[in-house]
This record gives sequence, structure tokens and C-alpha cells, in this order.
Amino acid sequence: MSAPPAAAEVVDELVPGPTAAEQRADKRVLRRRATLPYLLLAPGIAWLVVFFIVPMWSIVSTSVETGDMDTGFVLSWRWANFGDVWSQWHQQVIRSLEYSVMCTVFCLILALPLAYFIAFKAGRWKNLLMALVVAPFFTSYLIRTLAWKTILADDGWVVHTMNTLHITPLLSGMGWTYSDNSVLQTPFSVVCGMVYNFLPFTVLPIYTAMEKIDPRLHEAGQDLYASAWATFRKVTFPLALPGIVGGTLLTFIPAVGDYTNAVMLGGPKTKVIGTVIEQQMIGTGGNIPYGAALSVLLMVGTLVITLAYIKRAGTEEIV
Repeated sequence: MSAPPAAAEVVDELVPGPTAAEQRADKRVLRRRATLPYLLLAPGIAWLVVFFIVPMWSIVSTSVETGDMDTGFVLSWRWANFGDVWSQWHQQVIRSLEYSVMCTVFCLILALPLAYFIAFKAGRWKNLLMALVVAPFFTSYLIRTLAWKTILADDGWVVHTMNTLHITPLLSGMGWTYSDNSVLQTPFSVVCGMVYNFLPFTVLPIYTAMEKIDPRLHEAGQDLYASAWATFRKVTFPLALPGIVGGTLLTFIPAVGDYTNAVMLGGPKTKVIGTVIEQQMIGTGGNIPYGAALSVLLMVGTLVITLAYIKRAGTEEIV
């Protein structure tokens, strides 16, 4: 006698499997699902290629060209251009880094208490204070910078007050100004303009990070008899660290290449690398490969500093 059919065989006989057409349809659905993410990413990838990778390659290839404005430039892979521009303008590169670091530090000193107050103490005035933080963005960058020429004018009340309090001679002794009675066309005026223009970029990420902190954590710190400073140091600061790192990077990176403040508020002694690049790229008698080489050096240097800073900060939310 033959054995009775298994239950699975009986089910197969009663419920027929998918036909070949159904199998092909299922495969097409699976392929569409696998392709859909790439289709959604395609516009962003195209944007990066057209407006980031292609211009970057153009700058890099231009940085190793040779020639002049009259005969044109040809790609000759002259890597010595980088050594030439460094030997000629390394002081401007270092000065740009100094100004950007000072701007970032001062912005952080001002942004931390401001963001803390708005996030935890402002109450119903929170939206108004945030509107005031971003209010400078509603005015042209050039107008905001030119306003500081009036604020820091030699006959203005700011300089008069600084002279009365003997602050200007102190700044002169530190090398931030070149005169005991004037602050324009000095590193002090340039950094003041940079801090004013870039402060919102520091405040907003820090405020966003602090806004996410559960207030009950502060209450728990108070229940454990922790002081306000201890609570800030042990609770608020570590949780807000991603915003602090992001805000300082959003300030430092554009500040390195900024030259508007140096041109409008500074003088010959405050010339930065952005000014040199502008003169070499579009100025009369400029050397375009030299300007491109300076741009590549600035980009690589900023990238190295940024990666080292993120690694040192130890926050994974920025990466």
C-alpha cells in the first residue's frame, strides 16, 4: 500500500502556486522598490555633481595650470604653484585663521548664555527673542557691515567711551588696534563686524539643541542639591554639545573665507586670504592659477581643522 500524501502536498494540490506571469509581475515590483530610493536621490546627487564636484574639479585643475592673462592658461600639472602661493601669502592665510578663530570664540561666549536664556528662561518672550536674533538677516550683509563704520567712527560715542575707560590703549598694547584713539582699519574692527554678522549662525544651533533638553533633568539636578553651574556643566552642556559644535562650525567655516569685513572695516594691515583670492581671480593683472591654488589650500586647511575639531569634540551627531 502506498503511503498517504503529506499535508503540504495536499495543500499544494488544493492551492495552486503563482503562475509565470505572476512571478514576473512580482519581480517587477521588487525591482521598482529597489530602484525607488535611487530615483529619489537622483536630483540631490545631480545637484551635488553639477554645483559641487564639477566646480571643485575646475578649481583643482586650474590650480596646477600655467600661463598668463594674455596668452591663456594650460593644464601642465604644476604642483609648485602651491609652494609659490604659500611663500607669498602665508601671512594672509594665518591672519584669516586668527580672525576666524577669534570670531568663533567671541560668538560662542555670547551665544551660550543667550541661547540658554531663550531656551529656559524667556517664557512667553521666546519667539520674540528668536526673531530679534535672526532680525539682522532681513538686512543686506553689506549694509550691516557698513553700519559698523559709523558705530566705530573716531568721533562716535563708542570710541569716545572706550577712550574714557582706557580700553583703546589696552587694545593697542595687545596689537588689536594701531592707535590709542582709533579702532577702524584694525583687527578689532574687523572681528567686531565678523562677530555681529556670524553670531546668529552660532546661536540658532545651540538654541535648537537646548530646546530638546527635557526640563525634568534640571529638576532632577536640583533635587540632588546640584548648583546651577553644576547642572549646566553636567547636564546642559553635554546634551547641547552637538549644537555647540555645529554652531561653531557654521561660524568658523564661512569666517575663514570672509573678506567683506576686512575690506570695509579694515585696512592694508588687515588683508586676509579672501582678498588675495579675489584679486588674483578677477583683479587686473591677476594670476588665476595662483588664486585657485590659494582656494584649494584654504579648502583643504579648513577641512582638516573641521575634522580634527569634530573628532576632538567627541560628538557623533555631527558626522
